[in-house]
Amino acid sequence: MDRLIILVVSAAAAATLAFLVQRRRPNAPIRTGWTVPDQLDRRDFAHPDAPWLVAVFTSASCDSCAAVVDVAKPLASDAVAVDVVEIGEKREVHDRYAVDAVPMVLLVDALGVVRDHHLGPVSAAHLWGSLAELREPGSTPDGCDAGH
Repeated sequence: MDRLIILVVSAAAAATLAFLVQRRRPNAPIRTGWTVPDQLDRRDFAHPDAPWLVAVFTSASCDSCAAVVDVAKPLASDAVAVDVVEIGEKREVHDRYAVDAVPMVLLVDALGVVRDHHLGPVSAAHLWGSLAELREPGSTPDGCDAGH
């Protein structure tokens, strides 16, 4: 009988301890979206003196990244720097700006302010329209959502 009482008390103590330990550990946060930087240091990217930057964050293992790069590259000009930031080659840039999803295209002004972005696959019409509207407001037709 004494052994049974000791066993029951021990089991109750273990259950209480387990309950208290479990209660102390907070629940993991629920992810509600992806991180999109608000500001970049233009010196981290190609042609920091260009008035506009199109930063394309990619990964070699991303199926849709190559298509987004193909859409962005023709935007390169004296006024627009296009920089492909592949995680395997420039992990420190991905980490610095907490980029946790690709493909991500950032449209950035001369001061490094991210003025617009596209997360995931994007068509040429949407990306080019977004940049055109930023460079010259009112340049896209009324009712045309050049953004997202």
